[in-house]
Amino acid sequence: MMAVHVLLVFCILVLNSYGESRGIPNRQSLVRKISDALLIRSPEEFNSVFDQGVTGKKSSEHEKEESLRIETSWKKPTIPFVTADPEPKFKEKYFMQFLDHFNFNTLGNGTFDQRYLITDQYWKKGYGPIFFYTGNEGDVWEFALNSGFITELAAEQKALVIFAEHRYYGKSLPFGKDSFNIPEVGLLTVEQALADYAVMITELKQELGATACPVVVFGGSYGGMLSVYMRLRYPNIVAGALAASAPILSTAGMGDPKQFFQDVTSDFEQHSSDCRDAVRGAFQKLEILAQHEDYQAIQEGFLLCKPPASSQDIHQLKGLLRNAFTLMAMLDYPYSTHFMGNMPANPVKVACDTMLSGLDLLPALRNTVGIVYNSTGTLTCFDLYTLYVECADPTGCGLGSDSLAWDYQACTEIELCYESNNVSDMFPPLPFTEQDRESYCGKRWGVVPRPGWLKTQFWGDALSTASNIIFSNGDLDPWANGGIRKSLSSSLIAINISDGAHHLDLRGSNEADPVSVIEARRRESEIIAQWVKTERRKSL
Repeated sequence: MMAVHVLLVFCILVLNSYGESRGIPNRQSLVRKISDALLIRSPEEFNSVFDQGVTGKKSSEHEKEESLRIETSWKKPTIPFVTADPEPKFKEKYFMQFLDHFNFNTLGNGTFDQRYLITDQYWKKGYGPIFFYTGNEGDVWEFALNSGFITELAAEQKALVIFAEHRYYGKSLPFGKDSFNIPEVGLLTVEQALADYAVMITELKQELGATACPVVVFGGSYGGMLSVYMRLRYPNIVAGALAASAPILSTAGMGDPKQFFQDVTSDFEQHSSDCRDAVRGAFQKLEILAQHEDYQAIQEGFLLCKPPASSQDIHQLKGLLRNAFTLMAMLDYPYSTHFMGNMPANPVKVACDTMLSGLDLLPALRNTVGIVYNSTGTLTCFDLYTLYVECADPTGCGLGSDSLAWDYQACTEIELCYESNNVSDMFPPLPFTEQDRESYCGKRWGVVPRPGWLKTQFWGDALSTASNIIFSNGDLDPWANGGIRKSLSSSLIAINISDGAHHLDLRGSNEADPVSVIEARRRESEIIAQWVKTERRKSL
């Protein structure tokens, strides 16, 4: 059998090379079939699989077993022995970037160091495409380590991979420790970030001898919005975009402000209507205690480090509690993760089981939010103002300097006027109107928000003349209904993932992946390969 294995490896390499140059339409399918054969234990089984790959016929003796193997292989899209090292080895580098792309007077040609990660271990130099991640509101390593589909796809399509860090996030601080001072923070805009990426792509292509290589951009959530905008603003640079969980409509002020927390509630309601009712009841009990100013009972019920002493403290507590449910709904992955904190597998189920495990609703609610805030079990009490920061984004800004950057963006271009009401959702009434936003942002940053600006700049729902964009959304994701759920044309394609949470399709393959995300990645792979092929033809 050893000799057979060596021969099979040789066949795969020949098929990859010869098939690519000759345009054999079923080359990838044949490679997959032969690859599967390496896992087979008998010559008879090999003959069955290989015959199917060449002739399309299946031996009935092995029909059931082969069907299972193909399904499993979709979960691992790369071929282990063709890709020598399936784990990406990113190099951290810095790009000298302009401070201001649009005003030649105020800062002249001032620059800052913008961080990016790069790996060429899969790249067919000078020929393979460039997969560029449009970094969003956080440290670029967080996204690189939680977007394994991009590197799996790079191994399959021989691509160069670049993850760029968004200005004012992570280590890409234009003015260092002064970056969040006024007016220095004023250069934090969507337009500046897009120009950063356009300049970086253009110059790196020159440096790397990749001027003929098509560029496809990827992004999740806000990063997915940026991928859409890159394709709209710089179609001369970007051949196509995969925008995962990109709420390009709701963040442009389009839609119902009640929708987001209604959809968070729906995630828990689908698991159990009793769970929804228990959460709603717990918040109602909190409201009664707050109205009677029974702060000691509230402190004891939630194990707060300090007793609340004002209506502002109660407001902060409600925001902290609601935020935990938002995160569990967004990150309702079928396996444990360490993205945006530590989360168990199926956190919505875990939360509902916890919520329904006791008779006293307040301790049950405390233990449920502890899944997010006390995942290690080491906290002895909850500090209202260190675990959660209220900001211009009712869904949460996170913590640290990244939260400052996102708060500023939510005060300027990104519209996030979402509210809960304890009627259409299970959360306490927490309004956040345009007037509330304007008041907060004026006090905090000295700015007046511009409602409708994103819609004006980046087309809103009038996207019909655009092209080559995939909008993927998971039905479990509360952000999904703020994005594009229906295909708009043959090249503006909506992919809906029935069992998918927040940009699950960008994550690496996992044995626990639902069939819906495996199929979504397969479709995305085929579409992107076609974009690259078409772009190459244009350059001939």
